[in-house]
Amino acid sequence: MSNQGFVMSHRELKLYQTAFESAMRVFEVAQALPAKERPLLGDQIIRSSRSVCANLAEAWQKRRYKGAFVAKLNEVEAEAAETQTWLEFAIVCDYLDAEVGQELFGKYTEIIAGAARLIDHADAWVTS
Repeated sequence: MSNQGFVMSHRELKLYQTAFESAMRVFEVAQALPAKERPLLGDQIIRSSRSVCANLAEAWQKRRYKGAFVAKLNEVEAEAAETQTWLEFAIVCDYLDAEVGQELFGKYTEIIAGAARLIDHADAWVTS
């Protein structure tokens, strides 16, 4: 069964919407980091959170080939896990409120799980 007729763009995927909203929240949080951490921790967490979205967009465009689609989704998982790591550093260093950090950490757990589901059902999304 193909999902191709139902979803026309990666922007329609709930997973992408969650990733984009989370990346925007990470950006807001990063702006509140101490000045000495913005070029280091701030840039890294922003980059990895945005990379989740970019890799989802690339995966969508590469779904003609299952291997390429799955490889990009693996990158989504990796970038989401990296974002979680930076969130942990921000929490432990007291740069980020623990409740806010845990909420964002949970969003990236959802993203990792969503990417895993897409991988598990890749055949339904591949266009050829």
